Amino acid sequence: MAVSWCSVTYEDVTVIFTQEEWALLNSSERKLYRNVMCENFRNILSIGQLQEDHSIKEQYNYQGSKSNIVEISEAKEQSQNGGKPQECEVYNKELTYSSQLKKQRRIPIGKKPYQRKHCRKTFSQTGDLRRHECKQCRKTFSCSSKLQAHERTHSGEKPYECKQCRKTFSESGTLRKHQRIHSGEKPYECKQCSKTFSRCSYLRRHERTHSGEKPYECKQCRKTFSHSGNLRTHERTHSGEKPYECKHCRKTFNQSGHLRTHERTHSGEKPYECKHCRKTFSDSSALRKHERMHTGEKPYECKQCSKTFSRSSHLRTHERTHSGEKPYECQQCRKTFSVSSSLRIHERTHSGEKPYECKRMWP
Repeated sequence: MAVSWCSVTYEDVTVIFTQEEWALLNSSERKLYRNVMCENFRNILSIGQLQEDHSIKEQYNYQGSKSNIVEISEAKEQSQNGGKPQECEVYNKELTYSSQLKKQRRIPIGKKPYQRKHCRKTFSQTGDLRRHECKQCRKTFSCSSKLQAHERTHSGEKPYECKQCRKTFSESGTLRKHQRIHSGEKPYECKQCSKTFSRCSYLRRHERTHSGEKPYECKQCRKTFSHSGNLRTHERTHSGEKPYECKHCRKTFNQSGHLRTHERTHSGEKPYECKHCRKTFSDSSALRKHERMHTGEKPYECKQCSKTFSRSSHLRTHERTHSGEKPYECQQCRKTFSVSSSLRIHERTHSGEKPYECKRMWP
């Protein structure tokens, strides 16, 4: 078979030492030299650019023992006559021209010669071309296990079951995280306050309360958030999106938590109980507000007069006494009020509504 020559020659990748220079090299330097040269020869051989009359034996009759000599000319001849394996004795492993040696071929920087047929996307390595691909959505993955986990999002398969509550999951990792709910295990600890968490993501979110970091920014109003979920929820205030719908009355909500709370108005469920008076509530926040009646806690403080309140809404109402803000307006006479309840009372002067009735009967 005729060999086509290009500008890269055998001499371009060859370093020749004199006997005196070779004698000055220690054993590790000689080993490094042999390894580098063997790699260079393989690369030249793989693209068919090594001339027949070049052999290591001729050039390096004094640079290494016979056991370390690689006869490149013989390897080239064998590979062209059927791809028989030729052993590189420096690395002590077999290579063939048709398979392994082709993989050693150098791809020029920026070139992507391999193309996927269905999407025409190009790659610089065949390994990228053979990445594991989902047949349904064409998404690719670096390993088969990740592809299998992804495919379950299409099939709905959930092969991993919790032995305690029988809840099922599509991934083993998700099951392990769920099992910590039952075991109470919290392996992730905050280094600043020693608080522990069942998930690494919960710890990272908590750490931002110390650092003040808010890496998630709303593109519309530039408001920042410490958690990506809070950003997504906030963005719905701009878009008006309410993806969570009540199956009973079709009312929609922009947060799943608000939907769950609303659904309890249908079911009558009140899972949150006050430990002081046993009163029950459908919402955990309502329980926390109620408990402050027992403890006397008033965590919300006015920055102007230092007055404290048990609820944030009470603080906001109070702050309007300082600012003079009156955001609630009567649609009929345009009179404004600082509190929504004051507006409702005023509107009854227009409507004539009298909702409060004395139950005592007079003679």
